[in-house]
Amino acid sequence: MTNSLRIGVVFCSVLLSTHAAGQNIDTLWSGSCASCHGDKGQGKTAASLLTKEKRDLSLLRPFFDTIKGGSASVKDHAFGQGQGALDDKQAYALVAFIREQQENARYNAGEVAKAKDGVYTSQHHRYRMERVVNDGLSTPWAIEFLPDGRMIIANKTGKLVTTKDGKTLTTVQGTPVVVDDGQGGLMDIALHPEYAKNGWVYLSFQHGEPKKKGMTKLVRGKVTGEGEALKWTDEQVIFEAKPEHYLGAGGVHFGSRTVFQKHADGKWCVFFSIGERGRMEMAQDVTRPNGKVHRLYDDGTIPADNPFLDNARAYPSIWSFGHRNPQGLVFDLDGKLWDTEHGPRGGDELNLVEKGRNYGWPLVSFGINYSGDPFRTPWPDLASADVQAKNIAMPTFVWLPSIGACGLDVSTGGAFPGWKGDLFAGGLSGGNVDRIRVRDGKVLEREEILKNVGRVRDVRVAPDGAVYVVLNQSDIVVRLVNADAK
Repeated sequence: MTNSLRIGVVFCSVLLSTHAAGQNIDTLWSGSCASCHGDKGQGKTAASLLTKEKRDLSLLRPFFDTIKGGSASVKDHAFGQGQGALDDKQAYALVAFIREQQENARYNAGEVAKAKDGVYTSQHHRYRMERVVNDGLSTPWAIEFLPDGRMIIANKTGKLVTTKDGKTLTTVQGTPVVVDDGQGGLMDIALHPEYAKNGWVYLSFQHGEPKKKGMTKLVRGKVTGEGEALKWTDEQVIFEAKPEHYLGAGGVHFGSRTVFQKHADGKWCVFFSIGERGRMEMAQDVTRPNGKVHRLYDDGTIPADNPFLDNARAYPSIWSFGHRNPQGLVFDLDGKLWDTEHGPRGGDELNLVEKGRNYGWPLVSFGINYSGDPFRTPWPDLASADVQAKNIAMPTFVWLPSIGACGLDVSTGGAFPGWKGDLFAGGLSGGNVDRIRVRDGKVLEREEILKNVGRVRDVRVAPDGAVYVVLNQSDIVVRLVNADAK
C-alpha cells in the first residue's frame, strides 16, 4: 500500500486553468482542490485533511507526491501530468496551504497550551508563569544573568539596563551608538563564560548611518561602577563588516545571537549569527557576511581551522552559510550547535549547525512567498543538479506555518529536572515557546509550553534552571516556575 493510500489523501480529479504560473495558493486551491476537500481542507466529497493524524510533518512528502503523481484510488488524479499540469513549486505550495489550514484548525479547536487555575500541565512538569520585569523596557531583545543575581537586559532602542528586583532599572551609560531602525537595533547580549574573572560583556547591534546603511556588528566591553552609576567601558570591536558590504538601514534580517564554546586549543571561541538582510542571494555568497553563522576567538582573531580560509575573498570568520535570519543560537549539553531561523511564509527551521555546511537558503525552502505565490520546494532532489551538488544540510525540524522563530536555549535541569537537555524555542508571530527533545539527530518530543503570551523575543534558562521569556509589545520579562516545587 502506498503512503498516499495510508494517509487517505485524495484531491479533486479535475484540473482547471488556474494551474498557470503566477497563481497563489488560494487560487490554486479553490480551482484544484476545494470542490472535493472544501475551501479550508475540511472535507466535502473527499475526506477532511485537518484531522490530527494528518498533521505530522513526516507526511509533507507523501502529500506532495500524491498531488503531483496521483492516487491509485482516484481517477485522473495526477496533477503533475497533462495539459495545465502543476509544476513542483505549485504542488508544494498546496502542501503549505494544507499545513496552514491544519494549524488554524488546531488553534480553533483550542488545542494550545493554556493554564488552569494558573497552572500549565506538560508532559514532564507542571509550571506557573510569573512576571519578573513589569515596566520600563522598550522592545527588550535579550537578557543575561549576572553572578550577583542581577539581570542585564538589552533593549532594541539601544538602552542597556540592569535589574535585581524586577522593578528598579539602572541604565548603563556610554553604551555603543545603535541604529534603531527597521528590524535592527541593540540585539543580543552575552556574558563571556569566564565573566566572573574577566568581566567581558558582548553586544550585537545594528551599526551604520540611520536611514542610509547598516549591518550587524559585535563588540565587547565591561560594565563598571556600582548602584546607579554604571558605565560601559573598555570597548573592543570583535566583528565589523567591510564598509562596502553595509546595506540599506531600516531593513530586515539582522539576526543576531551570540554563544561561546572552548576551542580544542583551550581558547574560547565566540559564535554569532547575521541574517541575510533581505538579500537572499547573498546567503550563498561567502564573500558577504550576511546570511551566515560566524566563529572567532573571543578577542576577534581568526581560528586557523575556520572552514573558508583557503578562499582569499571569503570572510574568514564564516562557520556556516545559507541561513535566512537566525535569531536563536545555542550549544546543547553535548556541545552541538543549534540555530532557529525564520523562513518566509512557513518553513522556520531548527538546524544542527556544523562547520562549513550550507543550510540551503534560498535554494530550497519549506516556505512560500508572503504573497502566497509558490517559491521553492524543500527537497534538494527536486532542485536543479547545481543545487543538488551543493550538499545542503536539511533542518532537523520545521515550523510550517511559521512561528517567527526567535530565542533559543537549553535546559540544564535544576528547577525542571525532567526537561534537562531539552531545547526551548520561542516564536514572535506564534506567541509561543516550544520544548523540543532531540536525540541522535531525531526529534523525539515536541510540545507547546506557552501560547498566546505575546511576541517571544528571547528564551533564557537561568542558573537555577528556571526558564525566562522576554516578550515584546507587552515589553515584559516572565519566568516559568515549577508548580510542584516544595
